[in-house]
Amino acid sequence: MNAIVALCHFCELHGPRTLFCTEVLHAPLPQGAGSGDGPGRGEHAEEEEGGIQMSSRLRAHSPAEGASAESSSPGPKKSDMCEGCRSLAAGHPGYISHDKETSIKYVSHQHPNHPQLFSIVRQACVRSLSCECCRAQRAVSCSAVLVSQVCPGREGPIFFGDEQHGFVFSHTFFIKDSLARGFQRWYSIIAIMMDRIYLINSWPFLLGKIRGIIDELQGKALKVFEAEQFGCPQRAQRMNTAFTPFLHQRNGNAARSLTSLTNDDSLWACLHTSFAWLLKACGSRLTEKLLEGAPTEDTLVQMEQLADLEEESESWGSSEAGEEEKEGAEGREPTKCPVDSSLLSDCGNWQPRKLSVFKSLRHMRQVLGAPSFRTLAWHVLMGNQVIWKSRDADLVHSAFEVLRTMLPVGCVRVIPYSSQYEEAYRCNFLGLGPHVQIPPHVLASEFAVVVEVHTAARSSLQPAGCEDEPSLSKHEFVVTSGSAVAADRAGPTILSKVEAALTNQNLSVDVVDQCLVCLKEEWMNKVKVLFKFTKVDSRPKEDTQKLLSILGASEEDNVKLLKFWMTGLSKTYKSHLLSTVRSPMASEPRS
Repeated sequence: MNAIVALCHFCELHGPRTLFCTEVLHAPLPQGAGSGDGPGRGEHAEEEEGGIQMSSRLRAHSPAEGASAESSSPGPKKSDMCEGCRSLAAGHPGYISHDKETSIKYVSHQHPNHPQLFSIVRQACVRSLSCECCRAQRAVSCSAVLVSQVCPGREGPIFFGDEQHGFVFSHTFFIKDSLARGFQRWYSIIAIMMDRIYLINSWPFLLGKIRGIIDELQGKALKVFEAEQFGCPQRAQRMNTAFTPFLHQRNGNAARSLTSLTNDDSLWACLHTSFAWLLKACGSRLTEKLLEGAPTEDTLVQMEQLADLEEESESWGSSEAGEEEKEGAEGREPTKCPVDSSLLSDCGNWQPRKLSVFKSLRHMRQVLGAPSFRTLAWHVLMGNQVIWKSRDADLVHSAFEVLRTMLPVGCVRVIPYSSQYEEAYRCNFLGLGPHVQIPPHVLASEFAVVVEVHTAARSSLQPAGCEDEPSLSKHEFVVTSGSAVAADRAGPTILSKVEAALTNQNLSVDVVDQCLVCLKEEWMNKVKVLFKFTKVDSRPKEDTQKLLSILGASEEDNVKLLKFWMTGLSKTYKSHLLSTVRSPMASEPRS
């Protein structure tokens, strides 16, 4: 994420000051940051956590270098800084974290080295710790759509900024200090970026993580404050002392550093780690995807199935929680509701096994043989029930994973492996054990195909040219159906094109997969036209026949395929068509 995270402090002597900031560098490190390769540079600490390698590097400057660096630095002069305004010691080059995954560096200094960035951070620091910020926050929160978190007073999260100076998420807070006026000092953590939408969308994430950092700082400071008050109570001492204006400011111990207030010498290294992780995590949680054209029907159906799965899981969780409370009150063991595998497959969340037996459709065609594969593919495309009987569940899973690529996502209903026969209305892909009985009417039906996997005899040979694996050499496949597909039968047009792609050895497996995607999208477009024509407009059969002729799908098998694939249309598309028909413009009579 291209942003800057900074810790700011309101000094009673010098006003708002930037104490510590972390920025993202995609280019080589700036001069003074140190790469650790040159002479005079040593790595004092180096650790690796969460994929980020952090190293604190010190650099020894010569007097000339120190003078030139100080004169060219955009930060305030040493005379304008007190102990409370300073974080890193003089000559400290800062902290560097290397992200190995993206080759991005996260660099922390007291001030940004670039003058323009220093000006932006400085202005954000002043606005976050001034009264103007409260007025700006109220105006922005009314005009921009933000989370309903507002800053009720001087402490809390706020948002402000513009296109020129960047947009800022700021969270102000107080740190306990027994020597400060009011026994507390004012700090803020700010996140600056130029992308307003990204920053607003990151509001909940930033709020939670920054709030955690603040709680840790306040907790450490509170322990120090309580220990000091126990040893030497300042309230009674101040009440017994004559009032002198700004006496506490002239006290040498009043303007203490944050490390002194928290009693943590490694505070800045810890803050660097927290800020670097915050930038990396916030940049990784939101990603942009470029969609070329409208989403496909498969994409829409997958999104709908994922939403249905989340709703069902929430309802199952709430019902199980209620049952557990009820069962616990009665002193019985709580029982869980069994999850049907068909429900998971219907939701599009079924995942294949890691070890795939069938590598591709071309591989399956070589294993089964061209005639058996054509029969199987015909039944798959027409929506008939495909039943695999095998002792090997992994083989069945692999076969279904390959065969389902020929169908739209919405037309696939899988029960991967069952101990009993399931009706065709529940699934069109069914895996069974070798001893499961299939009803006789299903075996004789023309709307089902059965693939039985037997142990192969030693003398049996696989078809020539088969890319066989040792696991397949132990099996032989028998494809039977009540309606045998004749070799000379044309079948659906898409089946001929699929076979042509599979037999063309000049096409790689990846190219064949893309051909399948294009073929499915082509025929899904025909399905959309037919659905609009018949279901929405309710045109007569004569017009439907003319339309099918124009679409090149007037044959019987093509018509059956279109009707089956119509069941795979997304709810989004159907509701869009129905809402269009119900609109006043659509209700006008046709000329």
